[in-house]
Amino acid sequence: MKQTLRIAAACAGSFLLGAFVMAPDEPRKPITAEMADIASRLFGLDFTAAERDSMLANLNDQRADYDALRKVDLPNEVAPALYFNPQPTGFKLPTGPSSFSASPAGKLTLNRNDLPYYTIGQLGYLLRTRQMTSVEMTTFFIERLKKYNPTLFCAITITEDLALQQARRADEEIRRNRFRGPLHGIPYGVKDLLAKRGYRTTWGSVPYKDQTINTDATVIRKLEEAGAVLCAKMAVGELAWGDVWFGGMSRNPWKPETGSSGSSAGSASSVSAGLFPFAIGTETLGSIVSPSTVCGTTGLRPTFGRVSRYGAMALSWSMDKIGPIARTVEDCALVFNAIYGPDANDPTVVTAPFRYAPLASLQGVRIGYVRKAFASNYPNRANDSLTLATLRQLKAELVPIDLPDDVPPGRISFVLGAEAAAAFDELTRSGRDDQMVRQVKNAWPNEFRSSRFIPAVEYIQANRARTKLINDMASVLKNARVDVYIAPTYAGGNLTLTNLTGHPCVVLPNGFTKQNLPTSITFMGQLYEEGKLLAVAKAYQDATAWHKKHPFL
Repeated sequence: MKQTLRIAAACAGSFLLGAFVMAPDEPRKPITAEMADIASRLFGLDFTAAERDSMLANLNDQRADYDALRKVDLPNEVAPALYFNPQPTGFKLPTGPSSFSASPAGKLTLNRNDLPYYTIGQLGYLLRTRQMTSVEMTTFFIERLKKYNPTLFCAITITEDLALQQARRADEEIRRNRFRGPLHGIPYGVKDLLAKRGYRTTWGSVPYKDQTINTDATVIRKLEEAGAVLCAKMAVGELAWGDVWFGGMSRNPWKPETGSSGSSAGSASSVSAGLFPFAIGTETLGSIVSPSTVCGTTGLRPTFGRVSRYGAMALSWSMDKIGPIARTVEDCALVFNAIYGPDANDPTVVTAPFRYAPLASLQGVRIGYVRKAFASNYPNRANDSLTLATLRQLKAELVPIDLPDDVPPGRISFVLGAEAAAAFDELTRSGRDDQMVRQVKNAWPNEFRSSRFIPAVEYIQANRARTKLINDMASVLKNARVDVYIAPTYAGGNLTLTNLTGHPCVVLPNGFTKQNLPTSITFMGQLYEEGKLLAVAKAYQDATAWHKKHPFL
């Protein structure tokens, strides 16, 4: 038995992983037929003795290729030459000009007790009417952040000097009536996966906690051009998993002894606690949706390829997306309007218009709902049923739909693990993954190692199945004749499915549990149709008051 395990380990290390650390002068042993036999069984394949013998020359040559490839410097920002495209067969991109029409902020008199929870529109009104300067507003939020960060562990780096510099510039421009737009002078935080020149970009992880990247992420650059004021790099679950980072666990302001979920942990926690009006998050498989749900915030996960990821840590090149977490749907629309659009540094970003205007009514609007998911027995069913009832009261036409099920999304989501293992290949091979905080089975170090066993053929087959899933999803929405549908945030498989297909979603509060913790509902849109999605979600949110409730700190 020990001999079999030794051979299996040698096979895994030499042939599959190539990750064993060997002394520089120790010759690598050739791959044998016995190694190939054990390796093939890991993949569920069975070759004859003659077939295994025939493969040996190729296997040894391929391993030499791997050794040579590992001498090439491939930092995290280098993307594969293969780009994911979420567009189904025959899809036509929206064309024409963009347009944006925000709701009027309304007259407002400054009340400092309410200031932490004002919307972007309300804060902008205070700045334009000179009731408050950007420096005053920025100082207020930074001081609030300093006060509660020791409890919430939501910020990694406070960029106070930069923030005050940007706020002073905003005040000078506003004094001259040179308004850049609704974000001018507004403080915000950004998930510490995005680089800002002159500041650490830690990715929340011990091996990178002192890392600086000499560039500005495109999203940060666009927000600077819009006049927004960067106040902090927010906590991120280590390498974009969960809410635990090298400084502790980011907390849920509604119940600070618990985590805020992740991986946009600090972004959601800070907005929920009234430390910022908005923050930037990222999502690969739920990292905007989940913390927004737990913290009771509103989050927008845009279509894949809508927002440039240049300057952001790569976890999965075919699944990573960047979006805002804010107080309201329209706040998300305001931020998205500033950050979307093409960027020469990210070839996956497409050119498509963003057209947004609030809806006067939902009467006659066809909204799909995932029938099987809502009918199932799951924790938030009661609140979700009330959401359906509210939409009916708003005269929306609810259309039952069933998500495609020929391709089980959970069975192809290992594409994330394969890409993540490649993104952090050097971390695994160097052994520095031992420095990471979480070392349990359900954590990145083990996932990176396990993903080395995913055959290239199966990874490609999974992406072929993903193409079918994309086309099946397009057929569902076309046949139902809906631009927007709603789904339980977790039940029914919608979250995994749509992260694989690249569809946009808005997650927003729809009630509370018996323990007085927030719950959420998810509105889904067609590819590149964030404007329609946000307008429908806003109409529902305006008919409720869940987003106006805040945790007591």
